[in-house]
Amino acid sequence: MAGIEERSTRALEDFRMPAEWELHEATWLGWPHNTNDWPGKMGVIHWVYGEMVRKLSGGETVRILVNDKEHELKARRVLDKVGVDMTRIQFFRIPTNRGWARDFAPIFVKRDQPDAQVAIARFRFTAWAKYRDWQLDDRIPVRLGQKIKIPVVSIARNQQEVVLEGGAIDVNGQGTLLTTEECLLDEQVQVRNPGFFRQDYEDVFRAHLGITQVLWLGKGIAGDDTHGHVDDVCRFVDPYTVVLCQESNPADENYRPLAENMERLQGMRAEDGRKLLVVPLPMPGPLYFEGRRLPASYANFYIGNSAVLVPTFNDPQDRVALGIVSELFPDRTVVGIHAVDLVWGFGTIHCLTQQQPAAD
Repeated sequence: MAGIEERSTRALEDFRMPAEWELHEATWLGWPHNTNDWPGKMGVIHWVYGEMVRKLSGGETVRILVNDKEHELKARRVLDKVGVDMTRIQFFRIPTNRGWARDFAPIFVKRDQPDAQVAIARFRFTAWAKYRDWQLDDRIPVRLGQKIKIPVVSIARNQQEVVLEGGAIDVNGQGTLLTTEECLLDEQVQVRNPGFFRQDYEDVFRAHLGITQVLWLGKGIAGDDTHGHVDDVCRFVDPYTVVLCQESNPADENYRPLAENMERLQGMRAEDGRKLLVVPLPMPGPLYFEGRRLPASYANFYIGNSAVLVPTFNDPQDRVALGIVSELFPDRTVVGIHAVDLVWGFGTIHCLTQQQPAAD
């Protein structure tokens, strides 16, 4: 692709990060294999993945990362048994540490004019500044760029490569980005980019993701081992509408942080000055594993070309959340995906998926 050079600070000035609801060429997943993420649950997790792939492949290609031939055969057996149209599935034999594609798979950007082109904004991945095994996942954007022949642009500021996970941000495709201070600005816990301040991130987002307005929320939800990813809290559903999780129980540890996020959003506007419409989204009742709170959230949905997959938790609020999301996406089928087992890995559907926008 002419005009894009590795590490150029101006390389992506004409590009933007599309919104998730814009047309996809494909959805990326990493087939699960790390038993530490789902202790005692791996067999069940494979079937949940199978259902996700079946629903998504009705509207787009699904591209799946597998470690090797044997790993691919395991995935194929599951997908065949659940009735997936395998002509819509593509496998890539590239080893991973884990399956959380939202955070290590490429963040794709797109140039609309003068001709539509897609590139990869290559941010570094360090396992949420928490785990030691991340080296394979960190290489995925570069290796995929080579495989699918899409340019990869390394993102740096002041000669420092930038660490960023896809779940830390959400965009409306027109220049506005959501994130949290807890995730990106905390200077003591899970620090991704030492020495980075608010302006550093805003400059990076402006230069490489086409962002002119950054909306900073406060904290994420309890139990989130990413330390505040916004995709468990607040999501764009159209250029001027967001859903925001709200906890109705004042005694719950999520009540105050989520209420404070609502207060912040009341005064926030999109890139053109238009006020945002904020739609409250309920929280399910608390879920625990070995005494630890799990980050169960309906905001962790994924917007595919033809379907929106929403995590459900065998909770009375499941029906309420599905109804809200259905009203917001009348042109797509909204599907509940059982996520009580998924959330044992401290993430659910959005955490496992990454969209690749269509070039044209």
